[in-house]
Amino acid sequence: IFIFILALGTIYNMKLKEKADRKLFDSFNEIIDYNRISLFYFDMIYDYNTGKGIRLYNQRKLFNEAFNGITHGFLSVFKEISNNNMKYGAANGFISATLSSLVYIFVGLKALLGHITIGNIMKYTGSINQFMDSSSRLLTSIIGLKTNNQYLQLYLDFLNIEGEKYKGTIPVEKRDDNEYQIEFRNVSFKYPGSSEYVLKNVSIKLKIGERLAIVGMNGSGKTTFIKLLCRLYDPDEGEILLNGIDIKKYDYDEYLNLFSIVFQDFKLFSFSLGQNVATSVDYDETRVKRTLKEVGFKERLDNMPRGIETPLYKDFDEEGVEISGGEAQKIALARALYKDAPIIILDEPTAALDPIAEFEIYSKFNEIVGNKTAFYISHRLSSCRFCDEIAVFHEGRIIQKGSHEELLKDEKGKYYELWHSQAQYYNEEVSA
Repeated sequence: IFIFILALGTIYNMKLKEKADRKLFDSFNEIIDYNRISLFYFDMIYDYNTGKGIRLYNQRKLFNEAFNGITHGFLSVFKEISNNNMKYGAANGFISATLSSLVYIFVGLKALLGHITIGNIMKYTGSINQFMDSSSRLLTSIIGLKTNNQYLQLYLDFLNIEGEKYKGTIPVEKRDDNEYQIEFRNVSFKYPGSSEYVLKNVSIKLKIGERLAIVGMNGSGKTTFIKLLCRLYDPDEGEILLNGIDIKKYDYDEYLNLFSIVFQDFKLFSFSLGQNVATSVDYDETRVKRTLKEVGFKERLDNMPRGIETPLYKDFDEEGVEISGGEAQKIALARALYKDAPIIILDEPTAALDPIAEFEIYSKFNEIVGNKTAFYISHRLSSCRFCDEIAVFHEGRIIQKGSHEELLKDEKGKYYELWHSQAQYYNEEVSA
């Protein structure tokens, strides 16, 4: 009976330990959420553009309140962890003290009854306590393995996450003539978690080797159209074909190599200018310089202290240079040209510029791309005059398609409305 009581007490103690470890694991999950939120705010604080808004709109109180909320959240979790540890420590101490007391009482009674000699009391108590301690350590190790397995499982689950996209296996044919035929066939799409279609029943054949302008008001589905073309998303309905084959069947990485894209929200990194253009550690310096010259960046490059080895921004190097928005756009355009893909896409990278400056950049870029296929996406129409075909998007559908001259003949059409509402911003050479 005595041994059973000791075993029961030890097992109960280990159950308490397991329960405490489980609560600690749950608390760490809460800390992860608070860490994610705090990192978001730290990124905003260290961002120069965000800092301008904080100062100009006196948003310090707003951010202070947010940080106070996060701090209180952290403290509440840590307080809960501390309370759980105190409860477990107190319970563990009480049970251990009780079991030790029972050992001494049991051995003492045995000695009083003459079952063991006085000299053997320390030997028996020491042996029993050592047995209890060894059993406790063994069970603690087992509980520890079980607990650590929870943390390890999180890591393994992360490693085993597979992309939802089917990446395909068919190699993309390498064509010297760049004759890649692309077709959208009854494509519809809505973003995950949304019930509203962003694109609905879109069908269009893209003529390779020509200039296509994709125009429409903000929110008409232009950028989503490009995201589907580049397989950043897959359509919910319909299919997109490359040379008659569904693009999902092609090797994903090879398919992406067909495109050079400059998005409106493009990003440059705190690497050297050359690495930003080439997107690689190793690159052809001559090509980088030539590409930067083509986009009109030569004068700025000549004034950089270390040439194309000059770091952008000062995040990691005090000798880094700060660049203007217009300069950043030229670097982004150079990056697209350096990739030398057969299809080049400009997705409103000049949206922050005035219409005349935008037209000048599009005109210059149109000369540079040569015989490559080029898609120009904009809610303004500065690129339309030198495009072979124009697709007008409205509320997720293509409502008009044709050349600039053809679309202007339809005075009731959306393109006519858009063009004449903006023509006042273009110079005489651009106006209708």
